Amino acid sequence: MAARRAVRAALKTGDPKALRRARTEVQTAKVALGERGPVWWTDGTPDQNRRMVADTPYAAWHAALDAR
Repeated sequence: MAARRAVRAALKTGDPKALRRARTEVQTAKVALGERGPVWWTDGTPDQNRRMVADTPYAAWHAALDAR
């Protein structure tokens, strides 16, 4: 969270070097948490990211949610 706050502070001050440094810290933290970087799991299922739910195997489940 400190890195995110540093990004906000750098945006307010308009310091491009501080912004670059803060964004690098955010990237490093996200990679360490597994949010970015190489995939660390292999469950064998196809990736459904960046697809509309209507175009996935979850379409019927999602339609049932909308009907409520």
